[in-house]
This record gives sequence, C-alpha cells and structure tokens, in this order.
Amino acid sequence: MSGLFDLTGKKAVVTGGGTGIGLGMAEALADCGASVEIWGRRQHKLDEAAAKNPARGLTTRSVDVADEAAVQEGFEASVKDNGGLDIVIINAGVGNGHIPLLEVTADQFHEVTKINLDGAFWTLREAAKHMVAAKNGGSIIAISSLAAVDATPNNYAYGASKSGVVGMVKAAAVELARHQIRVNAVLPGWIATDMTEGAQGSELFNEKVIKRVPIRRWGQPADFAGMAVYLASDASSYQTGTSTLIDGGYSIF
Repeated sequence: MSGLFDLTGKKAVVTGGGTGIGLGMAEALADCGASVEIWGRRQHKLDEAAAKNPARGLTTRSVDVADEAAVQEGFEASVKDNGGLDIVIINAGVGNGHIPLLEVTADQFHEVTKINLDGAFWTLREAAKHMVAAKNGGSIIAISSLAAVDATPNNYAYGASKSGVVGMVKAAAVELARHQIRVNAVLPGWIATDMTEGAQGSELFNEKVIKRVPIRRWGQPADFAGMAVYLASDASSYQTGTSTLIDGGYSIF
C-alpha cells in the first residue's frame, strides 16, 4: 500500500513555493521521493525555503507567473535541468485587501487577476505542453480557495480569480484526460500564511471567524501535505476534475 504514495523519480514544480501552502506541499512531495523545484518572485524566500532542510534537496527558480514569457522559459529550463516534468502545483497567488465594490479600480482588480488567474493559466498551459509531449502522463494541482464557493464581499478580484481557477481545472481535466494527465483543485479555507498575517493578529477576526471553524483553529501549511502527495501519486490515478475543500469544516457550519 505504501507504494501508492511513492514519488521516487518524479519531477515536480511548485509555483509560489517559497512560503505557506506552496512550501508545505513542496516539502511533502520531496519527503516522498520527488525532485522538487520551487518557483517564486522573491529569491531570498526561495533560498530560505531551500536551506530550511537541505536533505529535501529543494531547488529554486525565480519566475514571475504573471509574465507569460517567463513561465514559458521557466518550464523549458526546468524540464531541461531536471530531466522531465511529472507534477505541477499551481499555487502562486496574491490578495490586495478589502476594497468595497464601488471603490475598486481596474488596476486594483488586475493586480490580483494577472497573477491568480492569468498566471495560473500560463502555468497550466505550459505544464500541459511539456507533459503531453513527454507522453508519460502527469498530475497538475491548482490551488483555488474557499473564496471560490463562499461570498467574498470587498474582495472581488480574489474571489473571481479563484472561481476562475476551478473552471479552468474542470475544462483542462476533460481535455487532458486522454493524455493521462490529471488536473485537480484544492480549496484552502482560513490558513495561517503570510497573506493572512493581519487577520491572524486580529482579536475580532479570531473571535468572529476562526471560532466558527469546527476544528477551532487556523489551518497550517502542513495540513496540505497529505493532499499534495495523494493527488500527485498513483493513489489518485482515477481522480480528475475535482475540487477538494480543506477548511476545517468552516464551509458546512
């Protein structure tokens, strides 16, 4: 049974892999035998992540996923340097705080969607190109959000972008299935990462929101380790096009 989760010999790329959920997933893949390359815009964060546990052998690449050409060049270089591509986690994302609907500017909206939606699409498309060409199948995991299914007042770009990711996952899952490439989404709830740092320190937020979480705590990046390995491995060989909520029960309570 343990062989189902063995990723030995698999080559992985994790975008936004220097911190938070991306790093938690990257570490889990490496612990199960995969060779993992983490991408991000902040090289110092990538370096810190790689140095955290040298035994995992994480490698780094500075890539801005909002730049289509950079994503193309990144995958070409990664496949060449690492000898293939089997697993991609599309995790890079940003938010821009809470802005009322009537005050949202085009620049503010596109600041988020160019990374969370456009960047996710460039990553999905380029990863698929290499996997299709290699004819070895593969697994693509896109990080959406609870915001894709829950109301996001004052956070329109984020909610729209994460809903868009789910739509892309479903479409790509159908189109790529004939190539034995599986595409699935993971939807995190309230997770303690750099993006939620302000809310973590808010007594009001913890009282009104986190106390509504049935498990009664913030989620942690490590809570995504098992799902990352499962979706990347042969254990999920018949699963594609799905969206899995990991939110401590928040969405049902």
